[in-house]
Amino acid sequence: MIDFTTFEGLDIRVGTVLEAKDFPEAIKPAYQLQIDFGPLGKLNSSAQITKRYKKEDLVGRQIIAVVNLGTKKIAHFESQCLVLGAQDQEDVILLAPENDLPNGQQIL
Repeated sequence: MIDFTTFEGLDIRVGTVLEAKDFPEAIKPAYQLQIDFGPLGKLNSSAQITKRYKKEDLVGRQIIAVVNLGTKKIAHFESQCLVLGAQDQEDVILLAPENDLPNGQQIL
């Protein structure tokens, strides 16, 4: 269990996927994503979502991500944020806002 203060420390934001590329160097199948978080800038993320999503369907899609976990090096790629999703039997289902929101909108 974590305390509520720890949870409050997470910076969860809305962003729009600008680019999705294959990531053949990853141990598990993944995409390299570039995501626009508005005033926070563009951040990269590695996401293991290849079973459910095609690269071309991700571009322009809004997602929700944690943007203050620091950078994680995966092969030669620096993942700067954690895209959030829920696991089902096949793959991850991305969390997304019900309606379009400004990039960088904070999730409360």
